[in-house]
Amino acid sequence: MILLQLLLPLPPVSLQLPLLPVSLPLPLLLLLLLLLLLLLLLLLLMMLLLLLLLQQLLLLLLLPLVLQLLLLLQLLLLLLMLSLLLILQLLLLMLLLLLLLQLLLL
Repeated sequence: MILLQLLLPLPPVSLQLPLLPVSLPLPLLLLLLLLLLLLLLLLLLMMLLLLLLLQQLLLLLLLPLVLQLLLLLQLLLLLLMLSLLLILQLLLLMLLLLLLLQLLLL
């Protein structure tokens, strides 16, 4: 809220949304674009982690038992990273939606 109050006095930049002409302050627009970029980067990281997971699952079929156990531990850590990344993406998406809602209510 304090950040929004600090950014609001700046001159607005017009941004046309479908059916809703909205005038946004430039820093808010930049913040929105930065959050969208961060969300896209997190999605890309998640795709790379999923590819790594697939590669490790295929490798699991070819290794002896001791190495399979080590690889299973690594797969569990990878799944934990993926779940944390998904939670971070959901939080970022909620932040974006709240920011958009705040902008529409201005």
